[in-house]
Amino acid sequence: MNIMADVAVKEPKVVKKSEPLFGKKERKLLTDPLNDNNPITVQVLGVCSALAVTTLVYPSLIMAIAVIFVTAFSSLFTSLLRTFIPKQVRMIVQLVIIATLVTVVELTLKAFNYTVYKDLSVFIGLIITNCIVMGRLEAFSMANKPWRSFLDGIGNGAGYGLILIMVALVREIFGKGTLFANSPFPIYLIGKNNETTSYIINTAAESGIGTFFSSYMNNNLLVLSSAAMFIIGIFIWIQRSKNTKLIDIS
Repeated sequence: MNIMADVAVKEPKVVKKSEPLFGKKERKLLTDPLNDNNPITVQVLGVCSALAVTTLVYPSLIMAIAVIFVTAFSSLFTSLLRTFIPKQVRMIVQLVIIATLVTVVELTLKAFNYTVYKDLSVFIGLIITNCIVMGRLEAFSMANKPWRSFLDGIGNGAGYGLILIMVALVREIFGKGTLFANSPFPIYLIGKNNETTSYIINTAAESGIGTFFSSYMNNNLLVLSSAAMFIIGIFIWIQRSKNTKLIDIS
């Protein structure tokens, strides 16, 4: 009998490599929603609020920050609880998580900037039913680890916020001739000076650069919500003309 046969063969221990915090896959979760998988221009989600709140840049920026906060932390908490949530009530649990975070945003905004809160209160509340937030929880967070879910939430919130701010920039500059109006640091770009407002380009000036814009008038059409639809459509057209792989999507 072979003595060596009685000797137990020790199997080598398999050492699992730790996943990097910001590896290629993690970076893609942050960057893809900004362009190739944008929630608004590619997935065509969350368009309603994009039409309503983008008249001015400042409220759009606040809305973008609010959505990033809600999507990021709702994704994180949902992923942490995913193994404990019964499938039958998963969407109810997700709604409770989102509603709690939206309430935090509302109360914070009400305490620190009541003026913006009055302008956005209805739309902040509607984040609860935003397709982007619910979609990422159901499609990604319920099947992935907390860190990757958190990054996915930040990426999709940032992709949504980017379009909001871009649309608001076009609408406010060409519709009102201002930038960051109703904020602590407003910039008055072009228009007629009056007793309370001094524009960088004074279209009523008798000399200087303002004389070249004496016949300029702000386009009031861009203040209307319907203008946001045209602008988003133009963004979609530009994006898909440069990236042909998106043509057959949505």
